[in-house]
Amino acid sequence: MVEESNAPDVSEEVILKYKEKLKEEFEKKQRLDKEGYSELVSKEYALFKKQYLPTHYTLYEKLCNISEKIIKVAPDSKKEKELREGIEICHLNVTPMGVTSFSVLAPIVIILVGSLISYAVFSSFFFVVIFLIAGTLLIQPLGKLPVTLANNWRLKASNQMVICIFYVVTYMRHTSNLENAINFAAEHITGPLSLDLKKVLWDVETARYDSVKESLDMYLETWRKWNMEFIEAFHLVESSLYESSEDRRLSLLDKALSVILSETYEKMLHYAQNLKSPITMLHMLGIILPILGLVILPLVVNFIESVKWYHLAMLYNVLLPIGVYYMGRNILSKRPTGYGETDISEYVPELKKYKNIIIKIDRFEIPVSPLWIAIGVFVVFFMIGTGPLIMHWLGVSDFNFIGEKFKFLGYRESKIVKGKIIGPYGLGAAIVSLAITLAFGTSIGIYHQLRSKNVIKLRNESKQLEDEFASALFQLGNRLGDGLPAEIAFGKVAEVMSGTTSGKFFQMVDSKMKQAGIGLKEAIFDEKTGVLRSFPSKLIESSMKVLIESIKKGPVIAAQALLNISRYIKEIHRVNERLKDLLSDIISSMKSQINFLTPIIAGIVIGITSMITAILNRLNEQIRLLGSEQQGNTLSGIAQMFGDGIPTYYFQIIVGIYVVQIVYILTVLANGIENGSDKLNEQYMIGKNLIKAPLLYVIVSAVIMIIFNMIAGQIMEATLAMR
Repeated sequence: MVEESNAPDVSEEVILKYKEKLKEEFEKKQRLDKEGYSELVSKEYALFKKQYLPTHYTLYEKLCNISEKIIKVAPDSKKEKELREGIEICHLNVTPMGVTSFSVLAPIVIILVGSLISYAVFSSFFFVVIFLIAGTLLIQPLGKLPVTLANNWRLKASNQMVICIFYVVTYMRHTSNLENAINFAAEHITGPLSLDLKKVLWDVETARYDSVKESLDMYLETWRKWNMEFIEAFHLVESSLYESSEDRRLSLLDKALSVILSETYEKMLHYAQNLKSPITMLHMLGIILPILGLVILPLVVNFIESVKWYHLAMLYNVLLPIGVYYMGRNILSKRPTGYGETDISEYVPELKKYKNIIIKIDRFEIPVSPLWIAIGVFVVFFMIGTGPLIMHWLGVSDFNFIGEKFKFLGYRESKIVKGKIIGPYGLGAAIVSLAITLAFGTSIGIYHQLRSKNVIKLRNESKQLEDEFASALFQLGNRLGDGLPAEIAFGKVAEVMSGTTSGKFFQMVDSKMKQAGIGLKEAIFDEKTGVLRSFPSKLIESSMKVLIESIKKGPVIAAQALLNISRYIKEIHRVNERLKDLLSDIISSMKSQINFLTPIIAGIVIGITSMITAILNRLNEQIRLLGSEQQGNTLSGIAQMFGDGIPTYYFQIIVGIYVVQIVYILTVLANGIENGSDKLNEQYMIGKNLIKAPLLYVIVSAVIMIIFNMIAGQIMEATLAMR
C-alpha cells in the first residue's frame, strides 16, 4: 500500500522534470532559430564545411568573437538583418554584434599601432595621417564584410548553377525523386553550391524543415534578389513532381533547363552592354592618369624637399592598387550568374600532385613545389637589382657607364644635409634596378604558371572530351534504342568513333569488360581499375551513372536518357559560346591593356622621368657653379630652389612594382568577367601575364632610358658649348 501511494508522486515528478527539460530545449531551439543558428551539426556537413570554407573565414570568425567579448557594439535593425543574411549564406559562426564590434575595434587598433610605428620609424606625420584615414575608411567595409563575403560566395556558387540544373533535370527524367536528384547534383558539382545543396538536405535530416521541398524553397529565397532564373528552374522541377502525365512531367523538366539558359544569356547581354563605361573609367583612373602623372613627379620631388620615395611608394604601391582593386570588385559584383569552370583537382585528389613539378627518376616521381623555384628566381633578380646599393655599401669606386658621359652608381653629396652621401643617381644603377621589377613579377608569374600549367592542360583535355561526348552519347543512345545490350553497344560506338578521345573511352570500357570478364559498372567505376580514373570529368561520370541507373528500367529508357543528356550538353555548350562572344570585345581590350599598353606606357614614362631627372640634376650643378663663379645672389637663390630629388633607381622600383600590381589586378578582373570564379584559369593567366608584361616593361624602360639620357646629354653639352 505504501508503494502504491508513492508511485503516482514519483511519476508526476518525472513527468514534471521532463516537461521542464523539453520546455528549456524548445525555448533554446526557438532562440537559435530566431538568430539563424543551430547547434545540430552532422559529421557530413562539418566535413563539407571544413573542405569548402576558406581558412581566412575561420580567422575572421575568431576575431569577431573576440571583439564581441571586448566591446559590444550592436548594429541597427536594418543592418542586422542584412548581416544575418550574409552570415547565413557564408555559413559563418559569428553574430551581427560580433561583426559590428570587430569593425570598430580593428580600425582603432590599426590607427594606434600604425601611427606609433610609423612615427617611430619615419618621424613623419604623413603616415600617421594615412593610418588615421585608412582606419576611418575601414569601418564601413569591415562592417559589411559578411555581405561582401556573401557576394563572393554567390559568384562562386553561381558558376555551377546551369550545370546544377542540368544534373537535377537529368536525374529527374528517369527517377522522379527530388531528394535523390539534389543529392546527385551535390555529388557532381563543386563548392560552394555543393555545400549549399548538402545543407538543404542536412536541414531536413536535423528536422529544421519538414520536407526537402520546404528546405529547398527557403534556400532559394536567398537568391531572389540575384538569380530569379535559378529559382524559376527549380520551381519547374518541383512542379514536375505533381504531374500525372509523363509527357507533361518531362516537358516541365526540359523547360527548367531552357529557362536558366535563356535567362542567363539575356542577363549577360545587358551586362556586356553596360560594361564598357566602367571598364573605360577603371582604365583611365587606375592606369592612364596615375602613370602619366609620374611625368610631373620628378619636378615635384625636386622642388619640394619633404617629398620622399616612401611617400610615392605609399601612394602608388598601396593606395592606388587598393582603389583599382575595389573598383574592379564592384564591376565583378554586378556580373550575372550562371556558368563557369572549376578546378578538376578539387574533385580528383590524384591530380593534386600535378600542381607541383614532377621529376621522374626511373619508376619514382619526386614532386617539387613551384614555390622553391619562384623563391630562387626572386633571390637571383633581387640580388642583381640591389647590386648598386651593395656596391656602395662595400665601398666600390664609381665607374663610367656607356662611354664617359654617364656614371654607373652616381652617388653624390646632398645639398640639404652637408656631408651626407645620397644616390644612386647613375644611369647604370637605374637600368639595374629593373631586375627588382623582374624579381617580383617573374617570381609570382613562374609560381602561378608552374602550379596551374599541368592541371589546366588536363582540364582542357577533359573539356575536349566533353565536347565530343555529346555526339558519343547520341551514338550510344541510338544503339540502345535499337535494342542492343549496353555491353555490346559500347563496342559498336568505339568502332564508329575510332580515333577520337571519346572513342578511346568507349574502347577502353569495352576492352576491360571482355578481357577482365567484369560488368559494365565495374569497368567504368572501379576505384582502382575503372576507366574513369583516366578521364577526370564530372560530366562523363554523371552521364555514366545515369546510364547504369536507367538501364535497370530497360534499354529504351536508357536510350532516351542518353539522348536527352546529349541534347542538354549541346545546348549548354552553345549558350556558353554565345556568352563568350558577347564579352569578346571587352576581354580583348583588357588583354591588350595587360599585355601591351600598360607596360609600354609605363616604360616610356620611366624613360622620360629618367631624362627629366638627369636634366634637372645637371642644371642644378651648372646653376650652382655659375652662382659661385659670378657670386650672383639671383643664381644662388635659384640653386636653392632645387632639392636633392629622388633617384631614378627608387622611382623605377616604385613604378615597376605598380605595373606588376596593376597587371595582377586586371588579370583577375578580366578572368572574373569572362569565366566567373574560375581560380584555376585565373592562376594560369596570372602566370602568363606576370612573365610577359614585366619583361616587356623592362625592355622598353631600358631602351628608352638609354636613348633619352643620351639625347639629354647631347642637349646639355650643346647648351654649355654655346655658353
